[in-house]
Amino acid sequence: MRQRLLSEATRLFAEHGFEGTSVQEIVVAAGVTKGAMYHYFNSKDDLLHEIYGRVLRMQMDRLTRIADGAGTVVERLHRAAADVVETTAANLDDSTIFFRSMHLLAPETRKNVRAERRLYHERFRDLVLEGQREGVFSDRVAAELVVDYFFGSVHHLSTWFRADGPLTGAQVGKQFADLLLASLGAGHVGE
Repeated sequence: MRQRLLSEATRLFAEHGFEGTSVQEIVVAAGVTKGAMYHYFNSKDDLLHEIYGRVLRMQMDRLTRIADGAGTVVERLHRAAADVVETTAANLDDSTIFFRSMHLLAPETRKNVRAERRLYHERFRDLVLEGQREGVFSDRVAAELVVDYFFGSVHHLSTWFRADGPLTGAQVGKQFADLLLASLGAGHVGE
């Protein structure tokens, strides 16, 4: 039932926007009562937070495995960069809905979401810092700015990426990762 509520909320938010969708419309589409919805979610804000939160948690788990995994820092950063693009492209509706509607969240919820996202960015930044300390990445630009620039591009995917377009999410991810490493002076990483 929880998953059905999330699926219907995602669909309705994509079609009508967060503001243009009522709790009543969500429960009718999911075939549940308001009481059932409020058993799983305290508010419409909670639904929006969870739509993005499930993607962010999945991406954080994957980033942790990549960052702590085998390989050089160049290989791990390349995998991490390609992965976040590919998983964002695979969950584009969720990410698009969230970024389009984040400003509508209650202030405390918005603060929590930003803190969760900051943890992801910091873990990613740590890979850049590791490479800069090892001397395999240029330190001409601060790691924080490199990460902010990269994620600005990732968050912009929803404006142009299409699943039925000429490139897959994996192909775009590899190319974004190649661009990131080139900007750090690390060169090309093989397949």
